[in-house]
Amino acid sequence: MQEKKSGKQATKGQKQIVEENVATLSFYRNMSFGAVGAYSLFCALFWSTTTTSDLVLISLCAFTQFCCYRFMAYMARAKFSETGQLLDGGIDLNMESGISEHIKDAIILMSATEVLACGSRYFWLILLLVPFRLFQMAWTSVISPWFFQSAPTEQQEAENDKKQKKLERRLKRQQH
Repeated sequence: MQEKKSGKQATKGQKQIVEENVATLSFYRNMSFGAVGAYSLFCALFWSTTTTSDLVLISLCAFTQFCCYRFMAYMARAKFSETGQLLDGGIDLNMESGISEHIKDAIILMSATEVLACGSRYFWLILLLVPFRLFQMAWTSVISPWFFQSAPTEQQEAENDKKQKKLERRLKRQQH
């Protein structure tokens, strides 16, 4: 039987974060280049069947992937001192939650769509998942809590009034 570890989870050092960020950025850059290259090769081989919409969609995907990659690179930018010592490793791109997860998912979705679209143009419809996902994220984090927020009870209002009066008294004492 395995014993469960208790206590604090081990943290990464700044140097390790920098190294992992470089590897992560390299992986997603190569994924993007591979997918765009595969679809571009497909278009070149079958130029007679390539339409304007194919070129627009591949350009849109490539631009989106470029923007996502640059944003991740900006987030992961390390800061060094004049002597070359690491001051800040940047944001950890491999955190379990955070915006970097969503950015990586976007790159994966675009790359997969480009590769699948080599087989059929109908796979471009996968890109319609992006607005649905954005709406779902906005709904769960912003819209739904705002719409379905319960009205404050009398007890909460009384507590807020007490806190407000206490704050006013403190401010008066600080002014004198």
